[in-house]
Amino acid sequence: MTHSAARPAGRREWIAFTVLLLPLLLVSMDVSVLYFAIPAITRELDPSATQQLWIFDSYAFALAGLLITMGSLGDRIGRRKLLLTGATAFGLASVCAAYATSAEMLIAARVLLGIGGATLMPSTLALVRNLFEDDGQRGRAIAIWSGAMTGGIALGSVMSGVMLNHFWWGSVFLINVPAMLLLLALVPVLVPEFKDPAPGRFDLLSVPLSTAAVLPVVYGLKEIAAEGPEPLYTASVAVGLAFGYAFVRRQRTRGDAMVSRALFRGRGFGAGIVLNTIAAFAMMGSAYFTTQYLQSVLGMGTLEAALWSLAPSLLIGAAAPLSAALAQRTDRAHVIAGGFALAAAGFALIALVGSDCLWLLLTGAGVLACGIVTVMSLVSDMALGAAPAEKAGSAASLLETGQEFGGALGMAVLGSLGTAVYRSDLSGAEPAVRETLGGAVATAGQLGGPAGEQLLALAREAFVHGMQYAAWGGTALLLAAALLAATLLRGPGAAGRPAEEPAGQGPALAAWSPYT
Repeated sequence: MTHSAARPAGRREWIAFTVLLLPLLLVSMDVSVLYFAIPAITRELDPSATQQLWIFDSYAFALAGLLITMGSLGDRIGRRKLLLTGATAFGLASVCAAYATSAEMLIAARVLLGIGGATLMPSTLALVRNLFEDDGQRGRAIAIWSGAMTGGIALGSVMSGVMLNHFWWGSVFLINVPAMLLLLALVPVLVPEFKDPAPGRFDLLSVPLSTAAVLPVVYGLKEIAAEGPEPLYTASVAVGLAFGYAFVRRQRTRGDAMVSRALFRGRGFGAGIVLNTIAAFAMMGSAYFTTQYLQSVLGMGTLEAALWSLAPSLLIGAAAPLSAALAQRTDRAHVIAGGFALAAAGFALIALVGSDCLWLLLTGAGVLACGIVTVMSLVSDMALGAAPAEKAGSAASLLETGQEFGGALGMAVLGSLGTAVYRSDLSGAEPAVRETLGGAVATAGQLGGPAGEQLLALAREAFVHGMQYAAWGGTALLLAAALLAATLLRGPGAAGRPAEEPAGQGPALAAWSPYT
């Protein structure tokens, strides 16, 4: 679809888009909403250590494992219908979580929240693709969408702290209910239905295959970031990759594949997924260190750290719309490459942070976030623009699944690099100190006096040293990504040609496909 032939969106579409931001904010906020609530939940429900971990992680795992399925389902039954169904499930699960009477009940409610979230995320992005036919308007809308998603994660922890200062722990879930009720009332009035007119049969066997491909990899990478490359976690990644191979083979050979081959005929779709995954790698890899730095190096309380972490979000709010405007005036490949270069500069600033450099850390994190949101918004628009409109749900789900993989991989790789340097610097310390900075803080508190202060200073210096190494590694990766983007996306039409048009000739990965 060309810019000139597109129907411009009017006030109704922009109001509908504003309504669609509600579920996006809530789903992203639920990733971090439990940060402050865990102490109160522990007192009330007395979960075991394993149950406490699952209270945190079950939401993200359910969300990641079902994104591909829900994106394909939305294309078949209708994205608005799936959005309304998911909003209902999300609201009911929020009530169940708020009034949970046991750890098991809360974990089950968090799983249901993740399932609901998996319906909401691809549905909202796919509906944005359908509401805005004009390339420029769609680019601005997706830029706002990307900024809202990134800001929602930071806002979730702050909102949690505010609610817990006035109400009981279940209130952090009940804030979802009014928003979902508003969504259920407004979406049928403002948002038209979109779906694939000829979707074919739904491939039921691909559902467990896709879930089995995603979940073990995400779980293994997250645990490697936290515990190191233990055999169980590396085996989990290997199992997931094996299921992923089986899933791709099935998609290549079936006419009713869950992931349509038509998606990868559009120039820019495969490249968009790859570049979006790299951007998520950098974003989550940096967050792994910055949150620990605020709390364990600078000694901030959780609420204070969460409030400071909002500071970079102020820059994100301006970066996303600005990147969309620049992409309309110059070559999109140059803007995407520039976004990666800007993010690399942010990582380089973080690499210069010492043991007491709050403003340098926040500046580096803000610059990095601006660059990453620039990349994410533009490559998401590029990939969705290259996909057929009737496959927008599947396209959105693949983008978001790539983000989950990239985020988990970023924490695992950069986290492992930083941890290796930390343990090397403290090679002579006792195991509890060498394991994590949190363990060193606890041990120093038990020692007390000058000995405790000296131990804490050494541990903090070792952590900062590890963070610096990881940040330089991130800088190198993002500079390589800038060159990759400039190479892959050069040439007319490389950044977002609709799949119905001939793919033409261009850089190899611009039309990359797992089916080739």
